[in-house]
Amino acid sequence: MPELPEVEGLTDFLRRTVVGSFVTRVDVASISALKTYDPPATALAGLEVVGVARHGKWIDLDVDGLHLVFHLAKAGWLRWADVQKDARPKPGGPIAARVHLDSGAGFDLTEAGTRKSLAIYVVRDPGDIPAIAALGPDPLSPAFDRDALAAMVAGRRMQIKGLLRDQKVIAGIGNAYSDEVLHAAKLSPFARSDGLSDEQIDRLYVAIRDILAAAIDVATGKPAAELKDAKRSGMRVHGRTGEACPVCGDTVAEVSFADRSLQYCPTCQTGGKPLANRTTSKFLK
Repeated sequence: MPELPEVEGLTDFLRRTVVGSFVTRVDVASISALKTYDPPATALAGLEVVGVARHGKWIDLDVDGLHLVFHLAKAGWLRWADVQKDARPKPGGPIAARVHLDSGAGFDLTEAGTRKSLAIYVVRDPGDIPAIAALGPDPLSPAFDRDALAAMVAGRRMQIKGLLRDQKVIAGIGNAYSDEVLHAAKLSPFARSDGLSDEQIDRLYVAIRDILAAAIDVATGKPAAELKDAKRSGMRVHGRTGEACPVCGDTVAEVSFADRSLQYCPTCQTGGKPLANRTTSKFLK
């Protein structure tokens, strides 16, 4: 799933490539992906892209006062074309929508697999989208300081992995970067948020800022096609089950759930103790 650094990379890419262009056509191939009907997607035709912003994991194209906003979900991506295909994408395929620009370029919003959750909105105000209105603070914003994080963890009785992934608490962090943050902070993913010491909160705050900032630095300036590989190459524990921890050399371990998994280093994070697998999808939600 694209998370804050990749979405910021895509946002940066779109700022450099589409701002100042005019939308000539938007083809929606997946009716289920388009969550709004007023204004219609056809209303974007003929309007200029004047800005691109990020809200958590959401990308927002300001098209002369109307906003094309999308969330790529678990298996979605943005596929750029210097010369966009004129053909309309077929319903039921991997392309949810195709955007054409006056330069002849454009991009497809694609989603792999059969479980479709990519979401597209055309709105006058991004704040009208309930999921955006409910977002917690951006972890790289000035408002997200150490004291703000301390208040978040102290006020919730939940496992820290779940807290980091909760978009209503902190916007933009998902499964992969929560693994990376917790490894850097030397915290078990199952540690209780309201039981963290001041020192642990200090480490967690520094890890959030440093891990995300470094990943954004890697993503910035790259074309959309290279961002996935950049994400994978920068991971130290996530997706590295069975490999050596780059910090201590222990073997990276995994906990499996019904619909995902997490990775961690036993030596760095759990005092050498392995964590048991979980079999319910309700865990860590």
